[in-house]
Amino acid sequence: MLTAAVFLAMVTMLSGCSGDYIVLDPKGPIGESQKDLIIISTLLCAVIIVPVLILTAFIVWRYRDRPGSKAPYKPNWAHNTKLEVVWWGIPIIVIIILAAVTVVYTYKLEPSKEIASTEKPITIQVVSLDWKWLFKYPGEDIATVNYLKIPEDTPIRFELTSDTAMNSFWIPQLGGQIYTMSGMAMTLYLQADEQGSYYGSGANFTGKEFAKMTFKTDAVSREDYDAWVKDVKSNAPALTMDGFDTLRQPGSSDVQLFSSSPEDLFYQVAMQYIPEGSSGMHMGHSMDMGAMTEGEKKLDSDPSADMNKDMANNSEFEEESPYAEGDSNSNSKSDEQMDMSDMDHSKMDMSGTDTKH
Repeated sequence: MLTAAVFLAMVTMLSGCSGDYIVLDPKGPIGESQKDLIIISTLLCAVIIVPVLILTAFIVWRYRDRPGSKAPYKPNWAHNTKLEVVWWGIPIIVIIILAAVTVVYTYKLEPSKEIASTEKPITIQVVSLDWKWLFKYPGEDIATVNYLKIPEDTPIRFELTSDTAMNSFWIPQLGGQIYTMSGMAMTLYLQADEQGSYYGSGANFTGKEFAKMTFKTDAVSREDYDAWVKDVKSNAPALTMDGFDTLRQPGSSDVQLFSSSPEDLFYQVAMQYIPEGSSGMHMGHSMDMGAMTEGEKKLDSDPSADMNKDMANNSEFEEESPYAEGDSNSNSKSDEQMDMSDMDHSKMDMSGTDTKH
């Protein structure tokens, strides 16, 4: 009875606070599918948890030690096939169903999978800083800090990286979180199905002011979105590299708007920790050629860069190799040594003794 009472109290308290559980109030197709997965998984787990809780309370009450108890006492009981089938069979079936559902939703909710829509996706490049978010709109050539505005019913392609520590980008009502990491470019598709203001945050602890890494996402009509872009380009200042260097200094920030930003800023941030001459940053998920930024395309399509890199690698090998100079002489010397060695062994074989003492 005590267990059942505690369980009911938990359900009551959670239902009373349901207004704070924005994950369960999705406003986009990805968030809606994730909510379905949460509900399905919870119900499947409840198939096991609820009967166990009820049986626990029943057994404790039914078989408690009390005067005049009529409960059967069987101290030598050891096995019951029916009970074994029940308490092993049901969990196994539930686990199989849960695994199948999880696999289906895992592929369905792949972050880099495009959302089916008649609208062309809008690309937003995300850079997590200490302790603020920089959003760059390469198509519109504007940028913002700690603020997003997107059109409703339009897929948003987020390309994400980090300037310093790993963080986690999360807009709970639109979809699950994804990590931002230095030297990596991740991809996430989200969409808002209706207009509204949605809470966003960094969901990974990164230091003193990480709790201030929040931002607001406004989903508006296409007309309002276009008007906002036009207003930003007309009235906001430009973001320069000096301005970005100031932004990347540790500290929180208010909302900022910029009418333009350096073209390859996102690429420069993602590549800043990659050693010179390496193959480049890790393209998380579907950062393929069709979705590369201009800077990535330039590097990938520049044959002289690959040639210079190969020449540098060859020169490093030649400097480290003991036969870097006079390869033909070194090889001929080695052949001569092998021939002399063979001759010595031949002499030993013919005489039966080693003549060199």
